[in-house]
Amino acid sequence: MKIAVTAQGPSLEASVDPRFGRCSYFVIAGPDGEIIEAIPNDGVAAGGGAGISAAQLLINKGIEVLLTGQVGPNAMRVLQSAGIKIYQTAVSTVKAALEELKEGKATPLSGATVGPHFGWGRGGRQF
Repeated sequence: MKIAVTAQGPSLEASVDPRFGRCSYFVIAGPDGEIIEAIPNDGVAAGGGAGISAAQLLINKGIEVLLTGQVGPNAMRVLQSAGIKIYQTAVSTVKAALEELKEGKATPLSGATVGPHFGWGRGGRQF
């Protein structure tokens, strides 16, 4: 099983990034919590379509489970159509998120948690 965690850095100690489409990295781990790879998210500064682009990246990597903070409606549809299981986490680190999943404490999501364009603030500035 391949698990992706939205992160602010490329390690197990990195903070979980609450944004899906505009997270800084995707840390990809195996079922035992070992890092397989860490991928910078090219969509972090995209003008639009970041969630869909990020979802397609995870599909192409064969991800089966996603741990994140928030997911918009367009990305949610793409992820769900690919059969990726999505869990919401509010823990501090990638390692803690993986442990939360393993312990069955992560919250499964069945719908979007935010509206479109969540990762952008006023005036088109990312926050």
